[in-house]
Amino acid sequence: MPAISRDEVAHLARLSRLALTDAELDEFAGQIDGIINHVQDVQEVAAADVEPMSHPSSLSGVMREDVVKPTLTAELALDQAPSVEDERFEVPQILGEEE
Repeated sequence: MPAISRDEVAHLARLSRLALTDAELDEFAGQIDGIINHVQDVQEVAAADVEPMSHPSSLSGVMREDVVKPTLTAELALDQAPSVEDERFEVPQILGEEE
């Protein structure tokens, strides 16, 4: 026995203000019945002992340790720059703004 009848689809169509033909009512009744059957199949899966998770695979250990390492000093970073001003890279003006 179908989970949803053609009359129920017609009622839903009226509530939704959709004008459906007889062929469309028959087609949609079959499609909605198929969807309901698939949902019931999914609900029958024995998943009581399956822990809910937010990702399909384990995400443990995806972050590296936050370790402080030596970095360039300002002098080393700027020593190859074509132009330096006030211990910063000096770049050409591009927006046409006055200083």
